[in-house]
Amino acid sequence: MSTTPAAKRFRRGTHRIVPPEATLARVQGLLPIMGITRIADVTGLDTIGIPVAMAIRPNARSLSVSQGKGADRASARASALMESVEQYHAEHIDRPLRLATRNELRFSHRVADLSGLPRLAGSVFHDNLRTLWIEGQEMLHGGSMWVPYEMVHMDYTLPLPSGSGSFLMSSNGLASGNHPLEALGHALAELIERDATALFQLAGEAQKEARVDLSTVPDPLCRSLLDKYEEAGVEVAVWEVTSDIGVPVFSCVIVDREPNPQRPIGPMGGMGCHPSRAVALSRALTEAAQSRLTLITGSRDDVHCHERPEGGDLDAARRALRMLAASPPARSFEAAPDHEDETLDDDVAWLLERLAAAGLSQVITIDLTKAAFGIPVVRVIVPGLEANHDVPGYVPGLRARRRMEGRTR
Repeated sequence: MSTTPAAKRFRRGTHRIVPPEATLARVQGLLPIMGITRIADVTGLDTIGIPVAMAIRPNARSLSVSQGKGADRASARASALMESVEQYHAEHIDRPLRLATRNELRFSHRVADLSGLPRLAGSVFHDNLRTLWIEGQEMLHGGSMWVPYEMVHMDYTLPLPSGSGSFLMSSNGLASGNHPLEALGHALAELIERDATALFQLAGEAQKEARVDLSTVPDPLCRSLLDKYEEAGVEVAVWEVTSDIGVPVFSCVIVDREPNPQRPIGPMGGMGCHPSRAVALSRALTEAAQSRLTLITGSRDDVHCHERPEGGDLDAARRALRMLAASPPARSFEAAPDHEDETLDDDVAWLLERLAAAGLSQVITIDLTKAAFGIPVVRVIVPGLEANHDVPGYVPGLRARRRMEGRTR
């Protein structure tokens, strides 16, 4: 990694070192090698107009369709493309692995705090289970640290590698970028976002006080996104769900104000996290539009696998509207924390500082970058953070259990 600070040169809805057009031009020639056959602009399939794109990779070993969103079409295309790129890297890991039990490994190698990793319901893990491990770098204190390979790869073809079935597999903490710090910052923000969202689900009555009064949002880009929803007749509700870590996180729900029985679309959501509260909100707003188009395009068969009780999308939309009407916004957008810096270096340093201050003592980065491609890709693991709470098999971790017991850190 270069010692020259990574200055932010693009700040429209996200912070990057180059505009999205440069990202697209850089990666375009590698698409056939990674099996990406096309990037589809699906914005026009919905009425909202917030740009959404999809990258298609038919022979993927996990998801064959990757979604992307942004403030403009180039940003949406770059977002979809880079998500597909990072998944390809996680499906084709070429780094050395170790097959060992924890008891065999821990006397000669530093091993991550396994008690803080998201377990799978019915986990088969024990200290004498032979499983695969991969080496990463611990960022708060330095040095190498070994983690279960199951937490890193995304090759979901069967049979799964030896020792699988212990920890929750997902794309959480996997990220790519134009620069290693771009990838690292995005991965850290995603981990913090998923943790905050999981904890917020347990907030009870406090959820009502967290709904944001959208008239208090001054950011021009966020206002333009809200205007698109208004023009499309879509109700928008936003909650600030920032956790004790102190990095701004927003959760958004959108639903048609007048649900159409001939085209019923239930409430859809989006989340966003970033040191800048305006960027965090814009991510939540654009992700909600992306979620709707994921449903409309039918690119994910699992969208309703554990949602939508009897009555379907139409009844779900009407229930959501009643719930929103009964819970008016009470929180100012500007009450959320906000951190603005000129370089990605400063952003990453601040994120690491916030994690450490919250008592998270390990931040482990596994570099998945392939020398032949030169696209920075990382997987980051932070023992102690909650995982995606809505993933089948999720088991509440220590932070969630403390919240359920009414305790705080």
